[in-house]
Amino acid sequence: MTISSVTDLGSQMKLFNDRKEFTKALELFDKYKETNNPIFSSFMITQALKASANIRDFERGSTIHRLISSRIKDDPYILASLIHFYMQCGNLTCAQSLFDTASNKALPIYGAMMKGYIKNNIPNKAIDLFNEIKNPDAIIIILLLNACSLLGTNEVLNLAKKVSSQIPKSFYSNLRLLTSLLDVLMKCGDVTYAQLLFDRTEKKILPMYGVMMKGYIKNNMANKAIDLFHNIKDPDEIIINLLFNACAELGNDEALNLTKQISLKMSKLFYLNLRLLTSLLDALMKCGDVECAQLLFNRSEKKILPMYGAMMKGYIKNNMANKAILLFNEIKNPDEIVTNLLFNACAELGNDEALNLTKKVSSNMPNSFYSNYRISTSLFDALIKCGDCSMAEILFSKMEKSSKNSSTLSGLLIYSHLKIYLQIYY
Repeated sequence: MTISSVTDLGSQMKLFNDRKEFTKALELFDKYKETNNPIFSSFMITQALKASANIRDFERGSTIHRLISSRIKDDPYILASLIHFYMQCGNLTCAQSLFDTASNKALPIYGAMMKGYIKNNIPNKAIDLFNEIKNPDAIIIILLLNACSLLGTNEVLNLAKKVSSQIPKSFYSNLRLLTSLLDVLMKCGDVTYAQLLFDRTEKKILPMYGVMMKGYIKNNMANKAIDLFHNIKDPDEIIINLLFNACAELGNDEALNLTKQISLKMSKLFYLNLRLLTSLLDALMKCGDVECAQLLFNRSEKKILPMYGAMMKGYIKNNMANKAILLFNEIKNPDEIVTNLLFNACAELGNDEALNLTKKVSSNMPNSFYSNYRISTSLFDALIKCGDCSMAEILFSKMEKSSKNSSTLSGLLIYSHLKIYLQIYY
């Protein structure tokens, strides 16, 4: 590969990054770095940091930081890229330090911080930061709306409405911003306003249909999600995945027929999308077509844990707990969800064999699983229904101690519920 100039090098790095070939971008950067008297353009540095952030190469990004440390205060784009890199790697301390020491905080720097807070699941901090900005641009507004979507409270709903009423009208031509606004409204439960905004939008893109469908499903309006699907000419994998989710929610014959119809028509390439395949299995199982789900599962060469989970959950729903247990025995490293489903299956059977399996799995599972209230509750339920009240009482005592130390309402409610449950059975 021949690189004629610094500009050419930066463009080639960007091309690699756009193709998600991040290692190649960094190899090109390293090769140039070893030449005599290298000149690093701002564009090259930002591309190198972008590549480092995407592959979470903390050592590489830190080296670049040291290499250009003297230029940070004079280049807001390099500073924003550095903050983004540290946030992507989960090092909030370094990112915060860079932000706090910046004398001139341009919008890209605020944006990098807000995006980082959202990625690290601290949306409240992103909102607090937004309130410091005098003239936010469309990107900052989108980030605010994304933070509000994560929280989904009435407070952030009011904030989203207030901000959206004050932004320039030109911002409404930004379809990405409009999609984020629809997402907030739906996740905060304001379906009526979201529908009005969606209906009066002349140009609609697939992500807008997606957030509306997802919102309808979240707000127990799966039929509306399906109605909206029928308005889409060329649905992508995300839209079809949402359709299967809606059909799974309904779980009736009409939904089953639609699921089969769409799955037969969709591109064969879509079957390589394991998340979509999981949703299809879930829909078939919840609509009662166990045979079709089994055929699809068995002929799938690559299987991921959520696929096993959808099948196990479906077997339990269709009164085939034994099949759920047989499937569990094929899994090498079960996660919390699959382990929880196993205990549900054992509780359904309630016999000695199920009890022995419950004890075996619970004794071998990681200690961290016990802090998951859902797993502990399902384990407790399985022990009680399989007749081992003594072990259930021991587990209950541990959960009682944990719930007293818990500050979460869910932990306290589960403890109270199980206390009554234990009194009934024991």
